[in-house]
Amino acid sequence: MTEDEPDADGAAIRAIIARQFASLSWGEGRAPGWDDFAGDFLDGASLFPAARPARRTSVADFVERMRGLSQTSLRSLDETVLGTDIRVFGNIAIAMAAAEMTENGAETNHSMEMLLLVKSGGNWKIAAQAWDRASEANPLPDVLVSGAASR
Repeated sequence: MTEDEPDADGAAIRAIIARQFASLSWGEGRAPGWDDFAGDFLDGASLFPAARPARRTSVADFVERMRGLSQTSLRSLDETVLGTDIRVFGNIAIAMAAAEMTENGAETNHSMEMLLLVKSGGNWKIAAQAWDRASEANPLPDVLVSGAASR
């Protein structure tokens, strides 16, 4: 293994995270990227949205739900990555991503995303992803919001 490989892996994972958030952003004149979003996951990947009790959903079911919302009550969504912390060990990785979401140009929320990734055939894919909303009682870690943890 060369010294460049961990940096290349981190860069590839950061690109996946950026694509994930960009593909779930839409609004006037900007379409969501459903295929880009789904393409970053392994077949059979599990998603665990913030709603409780926790319930597994498939990528296809999540996309279908978001597609419906984008055509009805959620006319615009802007998601931005605030900071990431990525840990790579060989062909496995975990990533934390702090995010900001603005719904319909008005309501802004923050969340923490946790991703489990695997590298196969030279490409990183998401095996599972879970997220939770930030709040006053459950704030985002300062190190992620400041960007100091991005690596």
